[in-house]
Amino acid sequence: MIWESVIGWLTAPAFEAFGTPTTWAELLGFATGFVNVFLLVRRHILNWPVGILNVLLLMVVFWQYGLYADAGLQLVYVVLGGYGWWLWKYGDGPGAELVVRDTTRREWAGLALAGGVLTCALWLFLDRLTGSTVPLADAITTALSLVATYGQTRKLIQSWWLWIAADLIYIPLYAYKDLWLTALLYVAFLALCVLGLYVWRSARREAVTVR
Repeated sequence: MIWESVIGWLTAPAFEAFGTPTTWAELLGFATGFVNVFLLVRRHILNWPVGILNVLLLMVVFWQYGLYADAGLQLVYVVLGGYGWWLWKYGDGPGAELVVRDTTRREWAGLALAGGVLTCALWLFLDRLTGSTVPLADAITTALSLVATYGQTRKLIQSWWLWIAADLIYIPLYAYKDLWLTALLYVAFLALCVLGLYVWRSARREAVTVR
Protein backbone atom coordinates (compact mmCIF):
# COMPACT_ATOMS: atom_id res chain seq x y z
CA MET A 1 0.00 0.00 0.00
CA ILE A 2 1.11 3.59 -0.69
CA TRP A 3 0.60 4.63 2.95
CA GLU A 4 2.82 1.81 4.21
CA SER A 5 5.49 2.74 1.67
CA VAL A 6 5.42 6.37 2.79
CA ILE A 7 5.70 5.41 6.48
CA GLY A 8 8.50 3.00 5.61
CA TRP A 9 10.42 5.75 3.83
CA LEU A 10 9.82 8.27 6.63
CA THR A 11 11.12 5.86 9.27
CA ALA A 12 14.16 4.85 7.21
CA PRO A 13 17.55 6.40 8.13
CA ALA A 14 18.52 9.50 6.13
CA PHE A 15 21.98 9.82 7.74
CA GLU A 16 23.77 9.33 11.04
CA ALA A 17 24.07 12.09 13.68
CA PHE A 18 26.20 11.56 16.79
CA GLY A 19 26.38 7.86 16.00
CA THR A 20 22.59 7.49 15.85
CA PRO A 21 20.54 7.05 12.65
CA THR A 22 18.36 10.08 11.82
CA THR A 23 15.16 9.23 9.93
CA TRP A 24 13.64 11.20 7.07
CA ALA A 25 10.66 12.03 9.31
CA GLU A 26 12.98 13.60 11.89
CA LEU A 27 14.92 15.49 9.20
CA LEU A 28 11.77 16.87 7.55
CA GLY A 29 10.32 17.57 11.00
CA PHE A 30 13.43 19.62 11.77
CA ALA A 31 13.02 21.70 8.60
CA THR A 32 9.26 22.30 8.82
CA GLY A 33 9.47 22.94 12.57
CA PHE A 34 12.04 25.69 12.15
CA VAL A 35 10.03 27.33 9.35
CA ASN A 36 6.85 27.05 11.43
CA VAL A 37 8.26 28.86 14.49
CA PHE A 38 10.01 31.47 12.30
CA LEU A 39 6.66 32.29 10.65
CA LEU A 40 4.95 32.34 14.05
CA VAL A 41 7.47 34.87 15.37
CA ARG A 42 6.64 37.07 12.37
CA ARG A 43 2.89 36.54 13.01
CA HIS A 44 2.46 35.10 9.50
CA ILE A 45 -0.69 33.04 9.05
CA LEU A 46 1.14 30.39 7.00
CA ASN A 47 2.71 29.18 10.25
CA TRP A 48 -0.46 27.13 10.82
CA PRO A 49 -0.46 24.91 7.66
CA VAL A 50 3.32 24.47 7.94
CA GLY A 51 2.84 23.60 11.61
CA ILE A 52 0.22 20.97 10.76
CA LEU A 53 2.65 19.30 8.36
CA ASN A 54 5.37 19.49 11.01
CA VAL A 55 3.34 17.79 13.73
CA LEU A 56 2.28 14.97 11.42
CA LEU A 57 5.94 14.27 10.69
CA LEU A 58 6.89 14.45 14.35
CA MET A 59 4.03 12.09 15.24
CA VAL A 60 5.80 9.41 13.19
CA VAL A 61 9.10 10.14 14.95
CA PHE A 62 7.69 10.12 18.47
CA TRP A 63 5.71 6.91 17.99
CA GLN A 64 8.77 5.17 16.62
CA TYR A 65 10.78 6.16 19.73
CA GLY A 66 8.11 5.33 22.30
CA LEU A 67 7.12 8.91 23.20
CA TYR A 68 3.44 8.01 23.10
CA ALA A 69 2.01 11.13 24.73
CA ASP A 70 3.98 13.33 22.34
CA ALA A 71 2.79 11.20 19.41
CA GLY A 72 -0.86 11.51 20.46
CA LEU A 73 -0.34 15.20 21.16
CA GLN A 74 0.36 15.79 17.48
CA LEU A 75 -3.24 14.89 16.57
CA VAL A 76 -4.47 17.50 19.03
CA TYR A 77 -2.03 19.94 17.42
CA VAL A 78 -3.68 19.32 14.06
CA VAL A 79 -7.03 20.38 15.56
CA LEU A 80 -5.48 23.38 17.32
CA GLY A 81 -3.64 24.26 14.10
CA GLY A 82 -6.92 24.35 12.20
CA TYR A 83 -8.48 26.44 14.97
CA GLY A 84 -5.57 28.89 15.01
CA TRP A 85 -5.58 29.13 11.22
CA TRP A 86 -9.31 30.01 11.28
CA LEU A 87 -8.96 32.55 14.11
CA TRP A 88 -5.98 34.34 12.56
CA LYS A 89 -7.80 34.57 9.22
CA TYR A 90 -11.32 35.47 10.34
CA GLY A 91 -10.83 36.88 13.85
CA ASP A 92 -13.03 36.29 16.86
CA GLY A 93 -16.19 37.18 14.98
CA PRO A 94 -17.43 39.74 12.44
CA GLY A 95 -15.23 42.82 12.74
CA ALA A 96 -13.36 41.37 15.74
CA GLU A 97 -9.76 41.29 14.54
CA LEU A 98 -7.40 39.13 16.58
CA VAL A 99 -4.53 41.23 17.95
CA VAL A 100 -1.42 40.46 20.00
CA ARG A 101 -2.21 41.05 23.67
CA ASP A 102 -1.30 40.17 27.25
CA THR A 103 -2.83 37.20 29.01
CA THR A 104 -5.54 38.18 31.50
CA ARG A 105 -5.63 36.83 35.07
CA ARG A 106 -8.70 34.79 34.21
CA GLU A 107 -6.94 33.26 31.23
CA TRP A 108 -3.86 32.48 33.36
CA ALA A 109 -6.08 30.71 35.89
CA GLY A 110 -7.74 28.68 33.14
CA LEU A 111 -4.41 27.75 31.54
CA ALA A 112 -2.91 26.78 34.92
CA LEU A 113 -5.91 24.60 35.78
CA ALA A 114 -5.94 22.94 32.37
CA GLY A 115 -2.17 22.37 32.49
CA GLY A 116 -2.30 20.85 35.98
CA VAL A 117 -5.17 18.51 35.16
CA LEU A 118 -3.57 17.43 31.89
CA THR A 119 -0.22 16.75 33.55
CA CYS A 120 -1.73 14.57 36.28
CA ALA A 121 -4.02 12.66 33.91
CA LEU A 122 -1.28 12.03 31.34
CA TRP A 123 1.26 11.02 34.00
CA LEU A 124 -1.09 8.38 35.41
CA PHE A 125 -2.01 7.14 31.93
CA LEU A 126 1.57 6.90 30.70
CA ASP A 127 2.90 5.38 33.92
CA ARG A 128 0.26 2.68 34.26
CA LEU A 129 -0.99 1.92 30.76
CA THR A 130 1.96 2.43 28.38
CA GLY A 131 5.60 1.51 28.07
CA SER A 132 6.79 5.12 28.34
CA THR A 133 10.20 5.34 29.99
CA VAL A 134 9.77 9.02 30.87
CA PRO A 135 6.10 9.37 31.92
CA LEU A 136 6.41 12.51 34.07
CA ALA A 137 8.60 14.49 31.65
CA ASP A 138 6.41 13.37 28.75
CA ALA A 139 3.25 14.46 30.60
CA ILE A 140 4.62 17.87 31.67
CA THR A 141 5.90 18.78 28.20
CA THR A 142 2.67 17.59 26.60
CA ALA A 143 0.55 19.74 28.92
CA LEU A 144 2.80 22.79 28.52
CA SER A 145 2.78 22.43 24.74
CA LEU A 146 -0.99 22.20 24.56
CA VAL A 147 -1.68 25.28 26.68
CA ALA A 148 1.07 27.20 24.88
CA THR A 149 -0.38 26.37 21.48
CA TYR A 150 -3.86 27.38 22.61
CA GLY A 151 -2.40 30.67 23.86
CA GLN A 152 -0.86 31.32 20.48
CA THR A 153 -4.13 30.67 18.65
CA ARG A 154 -5.38 33.67 20.69
CA LYS A 155 -2.13 35.65 20.13
CA LEU A 156 -1.34 35.78 23.85
CA ILE A 157 2.17 37.16 24.40
CA GLN A 158 2.88 35.07 27.50
CA SER A 159 2.33 31.84 25.56
CA TRP A 160 5.99 32.23 24.59
CA TRP A 161 6.97 31.77 28.26
CA LEU A 162 5.11 28.45 28.28
CA TRP A 163 7.01 27.34 25.17
CA ILE A 164 10.31 28.38 26.73
CA ALA A 165 9.54 26.25 29.81
CA ALA A 166 8.57 23.29 27.60
CA ASP A 167 11.71 23.60 25.44
CA LEU A 168 13.97 23.58 28.50
CA ILE A 169 12.57 20.12 29.31
CA TYR A 170 12.31 18.89 25.71
CA ILE A 171 16.00 19.44 24.93
CA PRO A 172 17.44 17.01 27.53
CA LEU A 173 14.48 14.65 27.02
CA TYR A 174 15.17 14.20 23.31
CA ALA A 175 18.90 13.92 23.95
CA TYR A 176 18.14 11.13 26.44
CA LYS A 177 16.10 9.39 23.71
CA ASP A 178 19.02 9.79 21.23
CA LEU A 179 16.90 12.10 19.07
CA TRP A 180 19.86 14.42 18.62
CA LEU A 181 18.60 16.30 15.57
CA THR A 182 15.27 16.96 17.29
CA ALA A 183 17.12 18.08 20.44
CA LEU A 184 19.10 20.56 18.31
CA LEU A 185 15.86 21.70 16.70
CA TYR A 186 14.48 22.50 20.14
CA VAL A 187 17.60 24.49 20.98
CA ALA A 188 16.78 26.55 17.89
CA PHE A 189 13.13 26.69 19.02
CA LEU A 190 14.26 28.02 22.40
CA ALA A 191 16.17 30.86 20.72
CA LEU A 192 13.20 31.61 18.44
CA CYS A 193 10.83 31.61 21.43
CA VAL A 194 12.94 34.26 23.16
CA LEU A 195 12.91 36.26 19.91
CA GLY A 196 9.16 35.71 19.54
CA LEU A 197 8.53 37.01 23.05
CA TYR A 198 10.53 40.16 22.25
CA VAL A 199 8.86 40.71 18.84
CA TRP A 200 5.31 40.17 20.12
CA ARG A 201 5.92 42.48 23.07
CA SER A 202 7.22 45.14 20.67
CA ALA A 203 4.16 44.69 18.45
CA ARG A 204 1.90 45.14 21.47
CA ARG A 205 3.71 48.32 22.55
CA GLU A 206 3.51 49.75 19.02
CA ALA A 207 -0.22 49.01 18.84
CA VAL A 208 -0.82 50.75 22.18
CA THR A 209 1.25 53.78 21.03
CA VAL A 210 -0.74 54.07 17.77
CA ARG A 211 -4.01 54.01 19.69
